[in-house]
Amino acid sequence: IKGHYLNATAATCEEMLKRAECAKELAMPIIMHDYITAGFTANTTLAEYCRDHGLLLHIHRAMHAVIDRQRNHGIHFRVLAKALRMSGGDHLHSGTVVGKLEGEREVTLGFVDLMRDDYIEKDRSRGVYFTQDWCSLPGVMPV
Repeated sequence: IKGHYLNATAATCEEMLKRAECAKELAMPIIMHDYITAGFTANTTLAEYCRDHGLLLHIHRAMHAVIDRQRNHGIHFRVLAKALRMSGGDHLHSGTVVGKLEGEREVTLGFVDLMRDDYIEKDRSRGVYFTQDWCSLPGVMPV
């Protein structure tokens, strides 16, 4: 679906839900949310609203570099992507192996699989350190 992603990120969950409702009234099929800046509880609240009201939730990762690009004390984006999958969302601005959101090819492909697939075998070369069975938890489409 092609269209404008109305950013529903706000200071409170109440305001976020108002923005999501506005998007729904304007017949916008997709809304966007900055899950790191807003937090996982806010993200889950918005994800549940979107599922209940037929909206797609595009997840943006504003502020991620402050957390995941610090090699000595940061949190790898793979961990943030897994947390997002548990929190909810339909697709995630995941980055690529080239360009602005550049990452290591094999590691990027590893966390893309962790977001998308139901079952992932351990593969240390791709940054997947243990076999992951997501069972019935919905995947997130990397975009």
